[in-house]
Amino acid sequence: MAVSKSSTASFSKDVLEKKGLVFVDFYAEWCGPCKVTSPIIHELSNEIKDMFFVEIDVDQNQDLAGQYSVFSIPTFMIFKDGKVVSQFVGAMGKEGFLAEINKAQTSA
Repeated sequence: MAVSKSSTASFSKDVLEKKGLVFVDFYAEWCGPCKVTSPIIHELSNEIKDMFFVEIDVDQNQDLAGQYSVFSIPTFMIFKDGKVVSQFVGAMGKEGFLAEINKAQTSA
């Protein structure tokens, strides 16, 4: 499954109305750590079939970033049935992302 681009206009449909788990990546084009994590997120989206993956450009969706208190990027959130079940900030390796996803799956 590919990573979908989302925006303020489509966030409700892309994330809040989805059943199950949705991984959200708040990023910016100019952000170095975001460029490092993006290929990992895309790889995970192809490996984890029971989770949706969404990217949100904070520069183009500042109101949405503010609504979810995104003060540093990259910020990652995992939603389950429209509710945030996990939030973490900063670049990490694939193992770190898998650990966060596993925590969200077991606690959700």
